[in-house]
Amino acid sequence: MTATAPAPSPPTGIYLSVVIPVYNESGRIRKTLPQVIQYLRARPERCELIVVDDGSTDDTADRIRELVGDTAEARVISYAPNRGKGYAVRRGMLQARGEYLLFSDADLSAPITEAERLLEPLQNGYDVVIGSRALKREWIQLHQSAFRENAGKMFNLVLRVITGLPFRDTQCGFKAFRRAAAQRIFPLQSIFGFGFDPEILYLAQKFEYRTLEVPVHWAHSEGTKVRMLRDGLRMASDLVRIRWNDLTGKYSREGNLPSTGKLNPPEK
Repeated sequence: MTATAPAPSPPTGIYLSVVIPVYNESGRIRKTLPQVIQYLRARPERCELIVVDDGSTDDTADRIRELVGDTAEARVISYAPNRGKGYAVRRGMLQARGEYLLFSDADLSAPITEAERLLEPLQNGYDVVIGSRALKREWIQLHQSAFRENAGKMFNLVLRVITGLPFRDTQCGFKAFRRAAAQRIFPLQSIFGFGFDPEILYLAQKFEYRTLEVPVHWAHSEGTKVRMLRDGLRMASDLVRIRWNDLTGKYSREGNLPSTGKLNPPEK
């Protein structure tokens, strides 16, 4: 028995929602947020920007509001304490109002202009499109360290074995969804750390959404918050948790998404 899709929410007239999770990114977003705002303003369609401040302890929240200013269709979501990148993405995606929903890392390792590579397949019938660093490695302008790249390849191999996912790069923080797919997947997301990406892709596969992996230009940005040993072990345990959730029926419950598109109270 699979989860029943929630009733579609009424049209809002918004074509694209861009969700950006941030945590202690005061310095970085001074450069990247204006790029996103400029990109969305230049589009002919109506778009929105949602910046989710995941319990930052520096002045990130102030900097966001300063940069966003009176930008139309821009919202800032702030809360405390820090809950994890997966939680921030989930919260933003569940409050987004667009026909297409895209989330991007705050450092814009994949430039926001690469969104076109994800949106075109969605317009042509795909439900989920994910950016990939693995399909065209010659498009990587600045590589991670050899240790990190090799660790990423090993994680992907373990991921394929445990989850059955066929993708070569699940961890690129640049993914887009049709609204109906997002409304079914994200209410069931339960992993809030860095291991959330395989879970949402596993759900997409479980519900037989048409999913495509596409190459994107990418450049490593220093200052990553992923700690290879600590977070690598957590992410590996998350893969087992994904299969356990499926076996125990957690992903077969109906998604609890209110018709307003707002997030339910935080999970305990």
